[in-house]
Amino acid sequence: MPLPETYNDGGVSGGTLERPGLKRLLVDIEADKVDVVVVYKIDRLSRALLDFAKLVEVFDRHQVTFVSVTQSFNTTTSMGRLTLNVLLSFAQFEREVIGERIRDKFAASRKKGMWMGGYVPLGYQVSNRKLLVNETEATAVRHIFQRFTELGSATKLAAELKSQGIVTRRGKAIDKGFLYKLFKNRVYVGDAVHKGTAYPGEHEAIITKVLWDTVCGILKESPRIRASKTRYSAPALLKGLLFAPSGLAMTPTHTRRHGKRYNYYITTSVIKMGPDTCTIRRVPAAEIEAVVIREVRKLLLAPEVIVQTWLCTRAQEPKISEAEVRDALLAFAPLWDELFPVEQARLIQLLVERIDVAVDGVHIRMNIAGLHSLVSELRPARRSQDAA
Repeated sequence: MPLPETYNDGGVSGGTLERPGLKRLLVDIEADKVDVVVVYKIDRLSRALLDFAKLVEVFDRHQVTFVSVTQSFNTTTSMGRLTLNVLLSFAQFEREVIGERIRDKFAASRKKGMWMGGYVPLGYQVSNRKLLVNETEATAVRHIFQRFTELGSATKLAAELKSQGIVTRRGKAIDKGFLYKLFKNRVYVGDAVHKGTAYPGEHEAIITKVLWDTVCGILKESPRIRASKTRYSAPALLKGLLFAPSGLAMTPTHTRRHGKRYNYYITTSVIKMGPDTCTIRRVPAAEIEAVVIREVRKLLLAPEVIVQTWLCTRAQEPKISEAEVRDALLAFAPLWDELFPVEQARLIQLLVERIDVAVDGVHIRMNIAGLHSLVSELRPARRSQDAA
């Protein structure tokens, strides 16, 4: 008697064995629940000759009879098996011809600039099988392209976009991989690409060809060279804040050895009158900057600094509590690593009034008014995070 369950794979190509209905059938055959497999036509079971041979092996192993309603033959005889192979060969040939026609039609449509489905790029939406500009997302795309020409670094751009709250359509943070795919997608200049060849598209371009060429020119450079340019063009973190034991200012400078750049802060008197004019001639930039950042983070959590900042802030915002000031200053530590160099330099200039370098250490004088400004900047960000 027939089983109550049918094994239907409607809408799934017969050119593969990865079909849910067929998989359930094979499981039941292995469990010896099936004696006869009935199909309308042979190609309803498979349209690939090798795949069908595998199925026949399973049928024979479990003594399962295969029946096609519209095609009468006996597979137990050599003539019947020959007929089966001929029919399957034609079925496979038909499947391959249909695939070629679909690929040819797809290629012809792409050459006309038509949208043929798939992932919809950020900045566009699909309506009536056409790409239309989503102006909100398009504004973000233009900003991303423009900022990359200014920063020259996908790493720094990703960090900046994260701090600005610019995310993908699915709400995920934009990383370097996403940016590189974005910069290589010619759909943004109005092109439709098929197998590496670009054709004029039916859709509207989001960015200009000039901006596209500028971004492509930057991407052609070695990532190491681009990273070096970005790093060297970043402002000196402690410029104008650092002072030697003599009271004279220390200015940023650099030297090169074996093609590698080394950044320093050097006392101005050493530059003008020689190394004997100061006990500390120069200090490595990376080391002194790391020390200052570490000490600033500690000072921000010091009770006396929190109280002074609260008193200063309360003069402008009478209702603010000490706890709100403390929470805002606590938010600074995780925020620092997400900032790009220009913003880091701005915050250090805001928070620090003066840094005196001595033989036995450094003394940092904080700017309480700057701390008030930092609290004012961090509180809106804190409120928006809490609301989210």
